[in-house]
Amino acid sequence: MRKLALSDEILLSIQQPARYIGGEVNIVVKDHSKVRTRFAFAFPDVYDIGMSHLGIQILYSMFNSREDVCCERVYSPWVDLDPIMREKKIPLFTLESQKPVKDFDFLGITLQYEMCYTNVLQILDLSQIPLHACDRCENDPIVIGGGPCAYNPEPLADFFDLFILGEGEEVNLELMDLYLQMKRQGAGRSAFLRAAAQIEGIYVPSLYEVTYQADGTIAAVTAKDGAPEKVTKRIIADLDKVYYPKQFVVPFINIVHDRSMLEIQRGCLRGCRFCQAGFIYRPLRDKHYDTLNADAHSLCDTSGYEELSLTSLSTSDYKEIEPLLDDLLNWTTDQKVSLSLPSLRVDNFSKELMDKVSRLKKSGLTFAAEAGTQRLRDVINKNVTEEEVLTTCRTAFEGGYTSVKLYFMMGL
Repeated sequence: MRKLALSDEILLSIQQPARYIGGEVNIVVKDHSKVRTRFAFAFPDVYDIGMSHLGIQILYSMFNSREDVCCERVYSPWVDLDPIMREKKIPLFTLESQKPVKDFDFLGITLQYEMCYTNVLQILDLSQIPLHACDRCENDPIVIGGGPCAYNPEPLADFFDLFILGEGEEVNLELMDLYLQMKRQGAGRSAFLRAAAQIEGIYVPSLYEVTYQADGTIAAVTAKDGAPEKVTKRIIADLDKVYYPKQFVVPFINIVHDRSMLEIQRGCLRGCRFCQAGFIYRPLRDKHYDTLNADAHSLCDTSGYEELSLTSLSTSDYKEIEPLLDDLLNWTTDQKVSLSLPSLRVDNFSKELMDKVSRLKKSGLTFAAEAGTQRLRDVINKNVTEEEVLTTCRTAFEGGYTSVKLYFMMGL
């Protein structure tokens, strides 16, 4: 039986002890003595939010599909546990093995939104890892940043050893292969970082020198030690061939998005000016609906979830949405699994799609009008007219829905 990092006394004194004990359904626990690389994967927010993130579910399962790598999860402690850990000098630990994060080879931190940046420092501090990359020694984990905010890494550059720019499935495996190769050669931390910078999509801040003008603006950014002048983001060319989990970790407690998630496409055709995701995940790539149907079967069979969400930036833009729904409805109805379609577009919600959606559990429809006037919608390149909003709502009501949720942004 695993020994928990927190005593019974501490667990009984905090809210939601299940955030910290691990042991959930479908977790992967490996013997650290039998693997060659140990990767701690952190979401810098509370467990309930981090467990809802599809990206960690994908990469966690992908890493653990390799026999030579173990990947374990870590989340930011809530405000009730943080002071206790500091007072009792308990280092931050992973959920699977309850081992300190500082004993791992890598600490990967996903950067999903800027408001979590202070939590990044919390994770490093509680892990007893030096905050600044320049202060770390050979025995400290290599700290990696990735995710949407890594596209502008400079605000956090001093705290990370390297950043991954772009989609992580392929580049992370290449990084692990390089680490194992250099470990066999006895190479040190600096040599590994110089070699890692040669992998497309990896930015190592310490290999770039920044000079400034008198007014504080940047004069030049100069690469050194053979680092590339420009770092190019990584893009997955074929989503049908890239790794996708057959099962998700299922928590003991309610999380923000408590359901299975099926990524049906990546990218977006639209060019809304306010949307970071619409730009950084370009180009638009679809998965074939046969691939999606097989993945959906696996996720539902292994998780026990009663809801399956078709996830993308714009679900109704998926070219095969109607045959996909036909295939899924053929078996999800019998298995009492409901389908949810987030991110529907106002301007392509057709009668045909309504007929398919009307067979789903009526949990509500959400459309993003974004702005209340046509002038503002034009300014942000949201090509939706008031007539399209009214027509879409009318179609939904005629299909049996009694309410529709509309999203608007304040402060444009």
